[in-house]
Amino acid sequence: MTEHGTGKGLGLPKGVGRRGLALAGAGVIGLTAVARLQPAQATSMTREIADMTWIEVREAIKGGFRTVIVPSGGLEQNGPHMVIGKHDYIVRWAARRIAAELGDVLVAPVVSYVPEGDYDPPTGNMQFPGTLGVPPATFAAVLEGIARSLKAAGFEAICFIADHGWSIGPQADVASKLNREWHGNGPRVIAVDSYYADAAEAAYLRSEGETEADIGEHATIADTSELMAVHPDGVDLARLRDYPRDAGVVGTPGHANVARGEALMALKVKAAVAQISAERRPRA
Repeated sequence: MTEHGTGKGLGLPKGVGRRGLALAGAGVIGLTAVARLQPAQATSMTREIADMTWIEVREAIKGGFRTVIVPSGGLEQNGPHMVIGKHDYIVRWAARRIAAELGDVLVAPVVSYVPEGDYDPPTGNMQFPGTLGVPPATFAAVLEGIARSLKAAGFEAICFIADHGWSIGPQADVASKLNREWHGNGPRVIAVDSYYADAAEAAYLRSEGETEADIGEHATIADTSELMAVHPDGVDLARLRDYPRDAGVVGTPGHANVARGEALMALKVKAAVAQISAERRPRA
């Protein structure tokens, strides 16, 4: 039996008042009552865990939805023409599409806080107001905690999908760590690095006649086109006229368009679907 303050036997922290204990007690009673119920009918057709009740998540897992996507985005400057939440919008849309194509997949909420550079002195995107970053170790710890929560829920494949380049390394490290720990006795953790398809995107844009300089590296043709395709309200190309080229942009975002964004998103989704399909197969 655990004992923490007034929450004796419930594992509650110190300082939890009678209202908290009453709610906890109701939860215990509720669990007993729910166990006697027939499987819940879904209140919606969503695949997004944040929009489901815990009962719906439980029944989805029982019904075969044992793969879950953990998308991570980022809150960073994206030039004068794109909103700070660019990565979040893009990866949320992609996660939904990937889940729909795979068919038996749920989607966790987007992890918005990711590595963005040093604080003092500020480096990378931290040099621009509005960027919100965390150290790589903090981001990795968040992913690990999410994965452990999903394991406890009964998922058998946990798929990390990052839309931000500085998140790729930490998510791979966490996946490797947990796969070693859970080998033969837990879910498979997949770092879906194929989703971050820089080479494929650059090849597509070169086939469209773009130069390496115009393709660039940040807040440029690819990500601007992608945001135009999935969240057009987040882009205003007219603002590029009012700011110098070095205002958080490396490349030529003025060459972006919706059709290119749709093609680029299709590349990312296709790559992720293929990798998840191959790697979530049961271990030998």
